[in-house]
Amino acid sequence: MIRIFRAPLAVTAVCLALAACSGGSTTAGPDATGPASAQPGSAPAGKGDGTLAVGTVLPQTGSLAYLGPPMFAGVDLALKEINEAGGVLGRPVTKSDTDSGDSTTNIAGQAADRLLTQKVDAIIGAASSSVSESIIDKITRAGVVQFSPANTSDTFTTINDKGLYFRTAPPDKLQGRVLGDVVAADGNDTVGILAMQDSYGTGLADQVTRSAEEAGATVVERVDYDPKAADFSADVAKIKAKNPKGIVLIGFQETAKVVQELVKQGLTADKHKWYMVDGNMSNTNYAKMPKGTMKGVKGTLPGAAAPEAFQKRLPAVNGELAEYTYATESYDALILIALAAEAGKDDSGTSIAAHLVEVSKTGERCTSFKQCADLLRAGEDIDYDGVSGPVDFNDVGDPTVATIGIYQYGADNTFDAAKAIEYRRGNIAG
Repeated sequence: MIRIFRAPLAVTAVCLALAACSGGSTTAGPDATGPASAQPGSAPAGKGDGTLAVGTVLPQTGSLAYLGPPMFAGVDLALKEINEAGGVLGRPVTKSDTDSGDSTTNIAGQAADRLLTQKVDAIIGAASSSVSESIIDKITRAGVVQFSPANTSDTFTTINDKGLYFRTAPPDKLQGRVLGDVVAADGNDTVGILAMQDSYGTGLADQVTRSAEEAGATVVERVDYDPKAADFSADVAKIKAKNPKGIVLIGFQETAKVVQELVKQGLTADKHKWYMVDGNMSNTNYAKMPKGTMKGVKGTLPGAAAPEAFQKRLPAVNGELAEYTYATESYDALILIALAAEAGKDDSGTSIAAHLVEVSKTGERCTSFKQCADLLRAGEDIDYDGVSGPVDFNDVGDPTVATIGIYQYGADNTFDAAKAIEYRRGNIAG
């Protein structure tokens, strides 16, 4: 059951009871297994060398490249603040950045190999759920933490991760339920869905379908398409044949081509209501389209509003950000990794994993690395509440509470990335 209170430009509470609720450079700044989703085997135990070394596998190229800058900026800001506060275990944290590419390449696999050769303790990434699935085994086999700020596929809730996989982004069951409700509440009693065919796209489409139909709408056509296709005319034609009032688009950068085909076939946003998701909400992907193409289009992005103070700190590491998507989740990922190393007095991956849950909840509330680290060094238990939300990990490494923002495009084909028109918070059980 969903209780929804709508308030434009305000935080809106939603109570959701869900079964289980997307060549590098190196930058240096100033034994137990953790909880697992499914772990018939344990990660190799190890003792750290005293220096927390973190790698990133985040998109510099490929279909999610537009998400790279805010994610790198979030990690870089966390690194800066951690090292300015004295580092971890008395030493500066080191970081190596690599490219994740997308699911059409093996760039992420090569990047993970490179980072593991460098003996990093934790890897932040990937952004794409499919890309993370392709590298999770080699990372966790090595006893290294994999921490994604953007993976939303429900697959990771039950994946065999040896207790070493965590994420600050909520599972798609939450985003899908919110989006499905929004679609139905907007008066779309008939809905068409165009979703990319991978674990992210099909999983999110499944949840949107369930939620929309529970709210009284009917999904009259769903097309799971090949994101690598050169042409989407046949896919769009199937949607056109059913003439739905609302059209949900679930994909990545290729959504720009899908949008062009929708316009070409007369399914424009002023005649049919379009809806997007975190994978294709972008202020750059549609910028060159005719003015008004995206006007009125709504979309969902996991995450609370990036606090104003946080936004003002980001220019210190990147003064040209046009997107904030997953910046807060990326920042919190590194802060949590660093605090877990401090809590266990050990920078090894297995020790970090064993302490990530405890630093995220049930202790004294703190909101910065310095504040939390000082409490830990004084022998206190902590509850880190991040800029992306309270986090509060469950025993499979998923956040138990999360917020979904609902955004809307204007006539200039962009949306206000710093402020949603509405926020909905959900509890993720399981």
